This record gives sequence, C-alpha cells and structure tokens, in this order.
Amino acid sequence: MTVLATTPSDDELLRRIIAGEEDAFVALYRRRSGGIYRFALHMCGSEAIAEDVTQEVFMALMRDIKKFDSSRGSLAAYLYGIARHHVLRQLARDRAFVPMMNGDETETSACELLAAPDDPLGDLTRRETVGRVREAVLALPAHYREVVVLCELHEMSYVDAATALGCAVGTVRSRLHRGRAMLIERLRAAEQPRTDAHTIKTARCFA
Repeated sequence: MTVLATTPSDDELLRRIIAGEEDAFVALYRRRSGGIYRFALHMCGSEAIAEDVTQEVFMALMRDIKKFDSSRGSLAAYLYGIARHHVLRQLARDRAFVPMMNGDETETSACELLAAPDDPLGDLTRRETVGRVREAVLALPAHYREVVVLCELHEMSYVDAATALGCAVGTVRSRLHRGRAMLIERLRAAEQPRTDAHTIKTARCFA
C-alpha cells in the first residue's frame, strides 16, 4: 500500500525549525517569501525595499521564533504583520519616495500563462488594467492600502488580516469598504473603461 506524502503545515514547519531542521526553514521561506515580497511591493512600489523587507521578515522570525503564538493567529498573518511594520517604517522614513510601478513590468503569473499567444491586444489590455490598479492602490492612504492589498489582491481572510494589522475584524471590514470605494473612484477618474469590481478582480491574477 502506497502512503501519500502530506504537505507539512506552517506550524509543523515552525516546530521543525525550532528543532534545528534547516530544510524546514527553506521550505517555509519558499512557501511564504513570494507573498511577503508582493505585499511589500504593492505597499511601497519599490522592488529594492520589497526585497529588503522580505529578508528582514525572515531574519526577525529566526531571531525571535518563539515569540509566535499560534493561539493569536496563523503564522502567515504573523509574518505579514512583521512585513507591515517594516514597510510602514520605510514609508515614514522616505515619505517622498513612492514610485509608481510600470504597468508593463514582466511577471510570470497564472493570467499571463493563460493568455493566448496570438492575442497581443488582449495581453496589452490586461497589462494596462493591472498597471492602472497598481497605481491607484499606491495612491491610497497607507491604512486603506494595506487592507486592500491583503484582502483584495492577496485574498486574505478578514481574521488573518486583522491579526496582521493588529486591529479588530470590524475595522478591517470598514477600511476595506472605504478603501475599495476610493480605489474605484480613482480608477474612474482616470477615465478608463470597465472601472469596477471586475477590474480589481483581474488584478488579483497578478498579485
């Protein structure tokens, strides 16, 4: 009888890391670093800062690994919370620096892989849509931006988002409602077609 290997949970990987298993840390890093990087990038618009934040998050985890309390939320939410702290510190230090990401920057994503190779116009439209959403997200105030990025672009649950942001679930809901409204208003102000919830959902494929 063949026994199928199961994918270890974040908590299991954490226990193995504490026990000194380097492979467990590598597995956790590979699983979570991409999301942390994209969160930081969507928050600040700088690839260099996003890379620094990602490294800081995992260095902080290793320094204080026993500080994580699973009864207070998931490990993913804990890591995003650390990332948020570092991003906000960077934004406070460099208030004048919030560059807009180019809509034509290349990323390998599910949407790009599904795009028909003989449909350059469709591909260009998708890239333009993503570029507009990214610029509009970066223009939001930070406390709305972080909720939109976590819940809309990363599709994080309200509970995990609340843990990451250190606030109540009700606060997440209200900020998300206002943030989405502001985002749609900014997109409509750009006088682009299909500026609605569908546009935001399209951008999730590139988050």
